[in-house]
Amino acid sequence: MPRSPFKLSPLLLLLAVLHSPLSAQTPAMAPDIPTTKFETSIPNADYVKRKVMIPMRDGVKLFTVIVVPKGAARAPIMFTRTPYDAAKRATRNNSPRMASMLPEGDDNFVAGGYIRVFQDVRGKHGSEGDYVVTRPIRGPLNNTAVDHATDAYDSIDWLVKNIPETNGRVGMVGSSYEGFTVLMALADPHPALKAAVPMSAMVDGWRGDDWFHNGAFRVPNLSYFAGQTAARGAGPALATGIYDDYDVALRAGSTSELAKQFGVDKLNFTKKMFEHPAYDSYWQEQAVDRILAARALKVPTLHVVGRWDQEDIYGPYAAYAVTEAKDLQNTMNHLVVGPWRHSGVNYNGASLGVLQFSGDTAAEFRRDVMQPFFDQYLRDGAPAANTPPVWSYQTGVNKWRRLDQWPQAQSLKPIYLKGGFKLGFDKPAGAAPAFEEYMADPAKPVPFVARPVRSHDGNVWKPWLVSDQRMFSDRTDVLTYVSEPLSAPLHIAGQPMVSLFASTSGTDADWVVKLIDVYPDEVASQPELGGYQLGIAMDIFRGRYRHALDKPEAIPANKVERYRFALPNADHVFRKGHRVMVQIQSSWFPLYDRNPQTFVPNIFYAKPGDYKKATQKVYHAPGMESAIELPVVEAGTQ
Repeated sequence: MPRSPFKLSPLLLLLAVLHSPLSAQTPAMAPDIPTTKFETSIPNADYVKRKVMIPMRDGVKLFTVIVVPKGAARAPIMFTRTPYDAAKRATRNNSPRMASMLPEGDDNFVAGGYIRVFQDVRGKHGSEGDYVVTRPIRGPLNNTAVDHATDAYDSIDWLVKNIPETNGRVGMVGSSYEGFTVLMALADPHPALKAAVPMSAMVDGWRGDDWFHNGAFRVPNLSYFAGQTAARGAGPALATGIYDDYDVALRAGSTSELAKQFGVDKLNFTKKMFEHPAYDSYWQEQAVDRILAARALKVPTLHVVGRWDQEDIYGPYAAYAVTEAKDLQNTMNHLVVGPWRHSGVNYNGASLGVLQFSGDTAAEFRRDVMQPFFDQYLRDGAPAANTPPVWSYQTGVNKWRRLDQWPQAQSLKPIYLKGGFKLGFDKPAGAAPAFEEYMADPAKPVPFVARPVRSHDGNVWKPWLVSDQRMFSDRTDVLTYVSEPLSAPLHIAGQPMVSLFASTSGTDADWVVKLIDVYPDEVASQPELGGYQLGIAMDIFRGRYRHALDKPEAIPANKVERYRFALPNADHVFRKGHRVMVQIQSSWFPLYDRNPQTFVPNIFYAKPGDYKKATQKVYHAPGMESAIELPVVEAGTQ
């Protein structure tokens, strides 16, 4: 074949290639942001991540992230339903390693080869449909065909049929709102749901979980309402322009005025709160413990809560209690209580605030109790876990205890308020005086932590229930009663009850009661605990509900009334040499809204003139013996 007379030099050949159409296929003005979502590749990943839209029975599709360990076969599924962005929940770090990518609390699921699934609840983030906060179950409050029970059922049905690597067994886990979705799935469980661990679950928003405590509204919720309900994704933060949250709320006046300042009053969920200040059918019909009480116990369940859960300290015990009666063999319904803050079970549990524990108590639970519990029901051939009916961390002496039931104490022993601000187990003799009094001024409410109050600072909010109460014990609007140093340890295991005989010169009042462990003046091993006043069980009660939670009633001025209400559960040892203290006050601000101390139909809409000083008297006379009834475990029955 003859050579071409037009042979190009190497330089000309290079120039020809550089200017050929093959090297210039992307126009200079091509948009540099893709029109479709772009994700980088993850080389050498030890997992496969899939994002799918799972159809529900009404046609709505829910965004779901599925993380499968590479090479998985016949693997169990661990499922979490969340309003807090499934994509983010499934991506702690951008990493090729599943253990680094998934949340800290998933450490044992990863080690166990579980398939991990996160799903946005309907109406939030990537999911379709309408969002209703803690959507009520189908019934009087929900006339649609769907709720969290049906969405969980339909999702599990899809997962076991469309993930080829699974063995068809599903567990559910989640904390706070995610714990609520676990409990709702138990109302009408899918057959493939074999085990459940609701943690710090929101159960009853009025009695003692997120929104109210015994009728007193939790003011920081307004920020949550904006962030959670103003948008399908994350809503806006409130631009207060004020460093101290105490000043923000106090200057606004009523809670409705505070909400109005930031436009939060226009949100439907805010309206629902303001329209239902009492424990009416709106709250009763959606209380999850009432829902579970009407259902059979079908799924082995491990209820988990922290001793100092600052958000949902009521619900887990309530949900456990109503299902315990159905567990005839004491093998399906379990309770775990650790020394944690809200959702602290999923993080490092070696300490809380100034308190130091026996080790990483949260990791111990996840490894030694939760994972064997799930494995028993979800993994092929796994041994029986021997899960204790109750696994309780005993504070004060810092040790885990295996119990057959909760509460452990089956009776209550009163510790009485006495003259001279004393506290003791013997009844007051009736010698003068018959009462102590203080002036409660709504213009100067008692703060719940030291000012400046920064409710949204995690370093303040997470450990606040273990903060030192000395900053309040000497206030003139706080009554402080204290025992002599204990000559022997005092162990309580159950729910203390308040029996308070009191009067007010107003026509409404709040009563805050704190059960406190006072440390010795000197603690050589940890000097900062010298004289520390540690809250063990503290709560608030709105006086208008003393006769009926659903029917507010004015308090007759200057008439002695009995107020009886429960404090949070405790498993605590007041050690020898410690003292028992009780503090009583009439505000806890701005955690809870101020009581105007003048009876008005709806405190949310109290006017400036309604807020008035009142003289509060607490009695300890014969026939009016104010006391805290303690669930004492007697020596020899430990």
